[in-house]
Amino acid sequence: MSDSLNKCNFDKSTLDHLLNTAQTAANRMKHLSAAQVERIVTAVAKAAAEKSEFYAEWAVRETGYGRVESKIAKNQSSSLPFLEGDIGRFTRPQVDTEKKIVAFPKPAGVIMALVPVTNPVCTVYFKALAALITRNAVILSPHPGSKECASHALDYLHEVAVAAGAPKGCMQIIRQPAVPLTQALMADERNNLTLATGGPAMVRAAYSSSNPAIGVGPGNVACYVDRTADVEMAAEHIAFSKSFDNSLPCTCESVIIADMPIAAQLKQGLTKNGVYFVERDSERSQLREYMFPGGKMNPEIIGKDAAVIAQNAGFTVPAGTLVLAFPISAIGRQEPFSKEKLCPVIGFIEVNGSNEGIQAAQSMLNIMGKGHSAVLHARNPELAVRYGTVLPVCRISVNTAGILGSSGNTTNLDGSAVIGTGFFGRSSVDRNVGPDYLVQWTRVAYNKDPNEVFGDMESAAAKVQAELDCNAESNTDAAPEATTSLSASRADLKALIREILADELREMLKK
Repeated sequence: MSDSLNKCNFDKSTLDHLLNTAQTAANRMKHLSAAQVERIVTAVAKAAAEKSEFYAEWAVRETGYGRVESKIAKNQSSSLPFLEGDIGRFTRPQVDTEKKIVAFPKPAGVIMALVPVTNPVCTVYFKALAALITRNAVILSPHPGSKECASHALDYLHEVAVAAGAPKGCMQIIRQPAVPLTQALMADERNNLTLATGGPAMVRAAYSSSNPAIGVGPGNVACYVDRTADVEMAAEHIAFSKSFDNSLPCTCESVIIADMPIAAQLKQGLTKNGVYFVERDSERSQLREYMFPGGKMNPEIIGKDAAVIAQNAGFTVPAGTLVLAFPISAIGRQEPFSKEKLCPVIGFIEVNGSNEGIQAAQSMLNIMGKGHSAVLHARNPELAVRYGTVLPVCRISVNTAGILGSSGNTTNLDGSAVIGTGFFGRSSVDRNVGPDYLVQWTRVAYNKDPNEVFGDMESAAAKVQAELDCNAESNTDAAPEATTSLSASRADLKALIREILADELREMLKK
């Protein structure tokens, strides 16, 4: 640990207790059998899903951010997918007969994970389960504004995990979070990996800690709607995505870039889906002054309902308004409505054709959000290719809601709300971050000369793994009876999550 971190104001005994406990648990975790991992993950994922509503209500009550219905859906989508298929896939060796390679998964060990105030419980769910399924121990650092709900959720999951056979201390949380302690944990040599989700300053600190880190960056999602789009569908998707959890997720659209020939139709469709266009001069000046006093974003707007934001700005909106749309004439650093806003307020700009649309999207990313994501509504495959070729982002969702597409719910991207921004966004990964990034593989590679016999590695690996699993089972206390495992396919689970989100959309549209 560096001298500067040693001088930070934090209780070193707390640091040592957290890390030493995690190390002990990690040493036990790495020897768990596939059956033990499946028992633990199944029990915790089911318990987490069952408490989705309870913790959704708590998170909104404690933080004042977002919508309960949306947080229920996020909690479900951060737990149910861990019940899919072969839960033990990160514990067994993989044999590639054609390439003559046998690969053995190895857990990272101790993982330090940041928990943002905007998505506290679903992040606890996801990172805790990702650690369990990969046989890692995890220490979570919540934002002070959500420490109560995050701590209670973690304690609950830890209790379930231990009852299912996990070692005590496999999941811990900082009770009194503070920046110096979090920085010290990230930099300590007993921490093997930091999974950073949060503000840019903390992500940068994770990368500069001298330990391995996986970080993500901010979004600023450009949504271009082309003249070839299904405009009604686009309007429905955008309204749902932007209102979901009051636009706290970083995959929500920031600005609608509308092709002129369909702009009027798109505005009509958005209005029908709960979007109020702020077009009166008095309302525009009121909203601008309230949201960006002195040119800086007012933190009071984060995660608040559209009607509340309008009321606080000094005007009223029709009942059922979910999103405020603010027409702008240009995109640039001096126009704050062309940046990420973390609330259900979206910029709206008209352009003449796809070239201008792509240029506008590029201009948004030059301000902020490089590497993150973008959205396209169009029926022209060549436009999708041009959009993907030009924009410096790592994922583009086509003809779907940004909140669902970029997180892998309505697309075949990896399912995750932890969005890697790649080199564009100064991140180490460009994919959606999941359990795959919490293990590394030892690869035993044979000489590729055809005369070198690879042998029956499938049988050899199975025999050795069976011996290891038997030892793991015998070296622990009597394991609880296995709960019924849900061997649902990824498609089935995605369908369930889509159904949950669709139900929320229908409920919102009734209001």
